[in-house]
Amino acid sequence: MEVYITKVSRFMPNEPVSNADMETYLGMIDGRPSKARAIVLNRNGIKQRYYALDKHGNVTHTNVQMAANAIRGLMDESLSVDDIDLIACGTASPEQLMPSHGCMVHGELGGSRNTEVVSFAGSCCTGVQALKYACMAVQLDPEKKAVASASERLSAWMRASYFQQESERLSQLEKQPMLAFEKEFLRWMLSDGAYALLVEGKPAPERLSLRVDWIEITSFANTKETCMYAGGEKDADGSVRGWTLFPESEWLSQSLFALKQDTRMLSEHIVPLGIDFLLQLGEKHQFTPDDIDWFLPHLSSMFFKEKILSESRQRGFFFPEEKWFVNLPYVGNIASASAFAMIEELLGAGSLKRGQRILMMIPESARFSYCYCHLTVC
Repeated sequence: MEVYITKVSRFMPNEPVSNADMETYLGMIDGRPSKARAIVLNRNGIKQRYYALDKHGNVTHTNVQMAANAIRGLMDESLSVDDIDLIACGTASPEQLMPSHGCMVHGELGGSRNTEVVSFAGSCCTGVQALKYACMAVQLDPEKKAVASASERLSAWMRASYFQQESERLSQLEKQPMLAFEKEFLRWMLSDGAYALLVEGKPAPERLSLRVDWIEITSFANTKETCMYAGGEKDADGSVRGWTLFPESEWLSQSLFALKQDTRMLSEHIVPLGIDFLLQLGEKHQFTPDDIDWFLPHLSSMFFKEKILSESRQRGFFFPEEKWFVNLPYVGNIASASAFAMIEELLGAGSLKRGQRILMMIPESARFSYCYCHLTVC
């Protein structure tokens, strides 16, 4: 049974934020401009992004509201909220532990009928995990109309107030009131936004659709330590202690809820492991780079583009740059929504032709998971 992405929509909060204005929205830790910001921005290649914040750091949209707005963007005269049979939501930044993010999105959407809802929480792979669930649901029941959403409000974890108590503690200890680079690194990498895909059992008659041929997902957590995390602390032996194992007084003083990343592990493993999995899939699904018309890699930073090109060339599975499509520099790194952002823009750009084949690559550094998704333009 074939399944198709028949429509895509997005919701980006507010106006784009330039590199120079980031601290206007996120604030300054200890009232001082960041020393790490220029270093990180110089390497990641991001020129603008979106925040669900105003210039005073006030929240303008919740994650739930952005996801619901993206889903509403799918609606037209032939589709209403009450026509949706499944809502599958992915996010790395849910705003509550319970209820699930998906249920909150369903509640925000309203409507007069109940529907199936499923949520995926984790990191960058969660959007495509939601898409895979939606595709499997439609394969089981071709009459279903399923929606997969991916949304992030990562700015919630990046405001200076989240780090202030730790900065004050360091200052009292007569240390340089500068956070460890692994805690500040992601403040200048991540941003907000939401996308939604409509999945159906037949292509749309009036516009291009994308047939979902296969989605493959794997994890290397059995052999690799945690690399990116929030809500805990990584110990010297590589284990991670969650926030419930710390006294409440340390939740803020240790910035336990800040996003952190081991940049050394990231640089060492993220590209080679992704190519390992790609080679396995090339053999399993019997394709080579020559068979692919468009390569859509989710990049956390443009820094990794040359690393992927170099590693894939050495390993004999090389996608030339003319096949690449990346919108990171002007959309920002929206984690789980980044893959959907590339699909939405490429579909809307008028560059696709029927019969073309698309390969998406979504790496997740949290504990090294990877998604690849093969699509055919119909």
